[in-house]
Amino acid sequence: MDWFIDAGDDPAHKFLLMLVAIALFVVVMGLILFLVDRPRNAPRWLVSLGFVGPALAMLAFGLLYPGLDTIKNSFYNRNGSEFIGLDNYATAFTESQFLIVLGNTALWVLVAPITATFLGLVYAVVVDKSRFEKFAKALVFLPMAISMVGASIIWKFVYEFKPAQGTVQQTGLLNQVIVWFGGEPIQFLLQRPLNNFLLMVVLIWIQTGFAMTLLSASIRAIPDDIVEAARLDGLSGFGMFWRITIPSIRPALVVVLTTIAMTTLKSFDIVRTMTAGRFNTSIVANEFYEQSFRQNNTGLGAALAVLLFVIVIPVIVYNVRQMRLAEEVR
Repeated sequence: MDWFIDAGDDPAHKFLLMLVAIALFVVVMGLILFLVDRPRNAPRWLVSLGFVGPALAMLAFGLLYPGLDTIKNSFYNRNGSEFIGLDNYATAFTESQFLIVLGNTALWVLVAPITATFLGLVYAVVVDKSRFEKFAKALVFLPMAISMVGASIIWKFVYEFKPAQGTVQQTGLLNQVIVWFGGEPIQFLLQRPLNNFLLMVVLIWIQTGFAMTLLSASIRAIPDDIVEAARLDGLSGFGMFWRITIPSIRPALVVVLTTIAMTTLKSFDIVRTMTAGRFNTSIVANEFYEQSFRQNNTGLGAALAVLLFVIVIPVIVYNVRQMRLAEEVR
């Protein structure tokens, strides 16, 4: 049995373990459904439990238990051997290293979602009903097809630095442009707080297409009679945009803004790929990984994970509320 479970690095063992897990899942689910379907007049609660029960059990095992265990670990020391109460949380809110992390996270949440939503909205309005609308929208939406890690690697090459030595060509596009204009190459990712904004550019580049797509659909859904009535009242240009477009798509704006904010709070990939949190660029999503798996401080890592979870909850609740309001309006 130990040989079977301890697959190691052998692909054959791993493949066999995967097949057994799939087969076991099929057998268990088939047995549950068979037992539920066997009684002729089975009560509704039994049928519901048969279909929903396994999913709830897996959610509890995969989400609820790890969450509760993380909360418990946040009250213990680095190896979980001693209960230390709120010391980990005190460390996160008092030490300068973690105050920088919290400040960076707040900066990301304030700047990235607002900028991406604003650019997406402006772009959706500008290209709406233009000759090249489909091409223009596809161009901005394309970065959505790239993973966070892939996008980070692309932009890391854009910011790449090489010392100005004779005929050495710059690899980074941005530094090469600076050299063409007679300037000296800059180590962009080392310059704080500029490096934080340069990391945000990656997320904004990806999420602008998402914002543009949803907001463009909302703009097209504005009833024609409202637009015509506004034009008869003399509105046009910016007045039409500010007094008609913005109020009409407000629910969509809020959903886009909060959705990008939640994505921003989870932007571990960008920071880890481009700077690994060095040069004062770490955010909470990166720092709890750093503390848990690199510094082996499971208690502090758990506290940072709980802190991130607490920050995300109000955003999720507000997002769900706004989506329900939007559905009621429809």
